[in-house]
Order: sequence, then C-alpha cells, then structure tokens
Amino acid sequence: MSDQRQEPGQNEPGKPNLFQVIWSVLAALFGVQSGRNRERDFRKGKASDYIIVYVILVVALVVGMIVTVNIVLSGT
Repeated sequence: MSDQRQEPGQNEPGKPNLFQVIWSVLAALFGVQSGRNRERDFRKGKASDYIIVYVILVVALVVGMIVTVNIVLSGT
C-alpha cells in the first residue's frame, strides 16, 4: 500500500500522453517544472516528442510576439 497521492492522469505506467508532453514543455519554458514531472519525462518520455513540441511552441511564441509588436506599432 502506498500513501502517496497522485494527480489525475499521473498514474499511467506508460509513456506520457500528448497533453502531459505539452504541459511539461510549457512548464520547462517558464521554469516551473516540478521534479516529479521532470523525472517522469526523463524516465518514460521520448526525447523526439519533447523536441517537436518545444520547437512548435517556441515558433508559436515568436510569431505571437511579432504579431503583437506589429499590431502595437501600427496603432501609433
């Protein structure tokens, strides 16, 4: 028996699902990744999944920043 409480979706024995990969990459980008999730990612995740999600999120962030700056500059 174990006294550890787990969050919903955290007790799967297999690899992390897409939502967990996206959440982990977002948390890592902002520097708030928990040790437990980081450990899960390194033990059960595939590096290629995290790299692909990371690249997509960074490109989306950069494009979002460019669009925001252009909107602000065109308003003046």
